[in-house]
Amino acid sequence: MLKQSFIALGVCGILSACNPSSQVQTPTTHVETAKQTVPFKTYSAETFYNTTSVMGSRFNPNGDKILISDDENGIFTLYELDIKSGAKTQLIDAKETTYPIRYFPNDERILLTHDKGGNELYHVYVRELDGQVKDLTPGENVRASYAGFSKDSSAFYILTNERDNRFMDLYKVDAKTYERTSIYNNDNGLSVYDISPDGRFLALGKNNSNKDSDLFILDLAKEKPEPVEIGQFTGDAQVNAQTFSPDSKTLYFTTDATGEFSEVWEYDIENNVSKAYLKDQWDIDFVYFSESGQYRVVGVNEDASTRVTIADLKTNKTIALPALPAGSLNGVNFSNDEQQMSFYLNSDTSPSNLYVWQVGTQNIAKLTNSLSKEIHQEHLVSSTIERFKSFDGLEIPGVMYKPKQASATNKVPAVIWVHGGPGGQSRTGYSATQQHLVNHGYAIFAVNNRGSSGYGKTFFHLDDKKHGEDDLQDIIWGKKHLQTLDWVDPERIAIMGGSYGGYMTAAALTFTPDEFKAGINIFGVTNWERTLTSIPPWWESFKKALYDEMGDPATDNERHRRISPLFHAKNITKPLMVIQGANDPRVLQVESDELVEAVKQNNVPVEYVLFDDEGHGFTKKVNRITASDAYLNFLNKHL
Repeated sequence: MLKQSFIALGVCGILSACNPSSQVQTPTTHVETAKQTVPFKTYSAETFYNTTSVMGSRFNPNGDKILISDDENGIFTLYELDIKSGAKTQLIDAKETTYPIRYFPNDERILLTHDKGGNELYHVYVRELDGQVKDLTPGENVRASYAGFSKDSSAFYILTNERDNRFMDLYKVDAKTYERTSIYNNDNGLSVYDISPDGRFLALGKNNSNKDSDLFILDLAKEKPEPVEIGQFTGDAQVNAQTFSPDSKTLYFTTDATGEFSEVWEYDIENNVSKAYLKDQWDIDFVYFSESGQYRVVGVNEDASTRVTIADLKTNKTIALPALPAGSLNGVNFSNDEQQMSFYLNSDTSPSNLYVWQVGTQNIAKLTNSLSKEIHQEHLVSSTIERFKSFDGLEIPGVMYKPKQASATNKVPAVIWVHGGPGGQSRTGYSATQQHLVNHGYAIFAVNNRGSSGYGKTFFHLDDKKHGEDDLQDIIWGKKHLQTLDWVDPERIAIMGGSYGGYMTAAALTFTPDEFKAGINIFGVTNWERTLTSIPPWWESFKKALYDEMGDPATDNERHRRISPLFHAKNITKPLMVIQGANDPRVLQVESDELVEAVKQNNVPVEYVLFDDEGHGFTKKVNRITASDAYLNFLNKHL
């Protein structure tokens, strides 16, 4: 989605050490557990990042292994996990951060993907049975992605921009020879959402604006196939394909055409009829089916948490899982025989762990233990959802983390955390970076300012062409809310965020210089004139929607200059930290270089951390550790 374009991920930095205990008073605290009283303690960033991040939940054809990638050795590396023994086998040498795609349906060849140093030019690779790895999408400036297997397993699909670096074309790849056949040349800037299991139909999308998109179906069986629009609604509406039914007769899509939130509709291809299918009081983010169609998985964005339900369509009943710890499910997949289900469980105090369930039984196995063995989970903090009134009376939600040390007699410093986007959302779930700061006595309030996703389309569009203005005021009023809490020190509040959140941090220090004591800008936009004219070419199909959101450089140059911190950096008077990846294709290094040099002219403390081996979001564990240390040291020094 467009508003997710600038996504804030983990980052890294290296700064001088500072004794946290000299800055944050940490009284002796005890945490009650079922077995004993565990004295409260603080942990290093290294300990927090001893946590293993895991992704991937696809079964092999026999259903006895799962393909995963984890960063236990410092960089995301491809493994297969034996379900019975829990044994993990490394599949390739980890030279780049590598992500799993899937096993082939009938053998244990593997599809995988990675870029180079965070440049976002992902290629699709195959790992052969003998361990050899082949690049299926070679080329220096090629960006590619996997798009699914055919139902008969004889071929799979990939998207690449090798013909025109602005658009992704669709190819069919023979599963034995890897010979490619062109299926769809994307000359009109459409997005290929899905291919029907029988290979006959394509679901295509077009972004008309940041409020309106169209959905088309293309029948490849016709002699001269032309996209046919479906789900035609009156007025502006976002219409996005989700999945075809296993029998290829129905296309399911989400739309906000009839209300504030996205609901699921179904399109009968043969009869050219659309009708409502699923509705909730929040956005339905996704829906998909097991291969046979027996099971349906639905995810709802419920007040910054994901609620997943799995229905057995033979009985029309929701599946009841065995007792599990509190948390949100994600990554649900089924084995080929659909007798097993894999999924992840994540919560504020527990990173994602992989489970496998024997469907319909009480037999469930936890295959990973991601939290560092040195950390007592009782020492971590669960969030609460809090709301406050902004400058104009609008109710603004946020995710609050209150440190164990905080009380009316021990007021703690606080950080306003701003998500990426524009239009992202701070959500519940484990964050080593956030828990590290909270563990050391810093409250975190992750404000979901107007323009954030998840709270209805009206709320989502309230910041259109008002960035650095109305949305920034929401952040300021979030700070005011913190100052009403009897356990927060009202004079020690900082701001930090990544990507768009980094922009908001720089904007806060520039345009409201007396509000925050310090700011941490993590690969944030500082010059909208440059950013909006230097976006990667593969964003071409989203450019119109991005301009509707932020303004067109051809006509809104004056506003872009007015809201860009770089051109007003002389106003920055509070300490600033800037983090940047040298390979970032979205926010170019020069943006951070120039801001740092400008702030130095103010004789204001500014610290700059540049990483040569990262892009827009840092993936290497050593960098994330150094980053967390950098944040803590900076806040200890200036808060």
